[in-house]
Amino acid sequence: MKIKQSVLAISMCVSMFACDTVQKIASVLTPSNLEMALGIKQALEQGLNKSFDDFKNPQSNALLAFTFPGEAQKVVNTLNNLGLGSLVNSVTAKANNAIASAVTSAKPIFINSLKNMSFSDAAKILLSGNQTAATDYFKTSTKNDLIVAFRPIADSTVKAQGIDKEWGKIANAINNFPLAGIKVENTLTDFIAARAVDGMYNIVANEEKKIRTDISARSTDVMKRVFAYADEQKAKNGTN
Repeated sequence: MKIKQSVLAISMCVSMFACDTVQKIASVLTPSNLEMALGIKQALEQGLNKSFDDFKNPQSNALLAFTFPGEAQKVVNTLNNLGLGSLVNSVTAKANNAIASAVTSAKPIFINSLKNMSFSDAAKILLSGNQTAATDYFKTSTKNDLIVAFRPIADSTVKAQGIDKEWGKIANAINNFPLAGIKVENTLTDFIAARAVDGMYNIVANEEKKIRTDISARSTDVMKRVFAYADEQKAKNGTN
């Protein structure tokens, strides 16, 4: 009987020691805020690289392909009927080339904007129920500066492609034709710059969703670690 009690006591001690050890290990394995911030930045950088690849052929992606700005898109068929179809096609093709060229030239701007971000609330972003929380933070803190920095590059590519002159003819046709008072700008630079930057954020957001929901999308050890931690915390708290 005493032997059984001794064995039971030893087992309990071992069990308690094991539990305590597991808790300590679990505590050690909890990512630091620095690791969380690094994991989030790596996720965003992965999204940026995905967007750079997609921008090489923007016309194949509805999120990136050039469309006429605002109300002008509604009158494309009318422009074709006015004999401006070839000009419309030319502007569309050249605009896609301009977007691809501008984004390629602007890669350092986008990467630097990410490196300069401050993630004081990394844990909140990581554990957010919002699947695009990191992208939303990135967009809020960088969009205005990115468009300002990106605009001269977009302007130079627009002029190099000769889009400004061709679009000028289309803009004049629209502005001087009685199409329910539709008016458009005579330059595409601002529109192309904004569309490219917004397209980039869309790709980054989609990539963030994949990283948060698909383990195989986590391409670095840090991402695997911090997003696995996020998965555990969400499961523990019963959140999605």
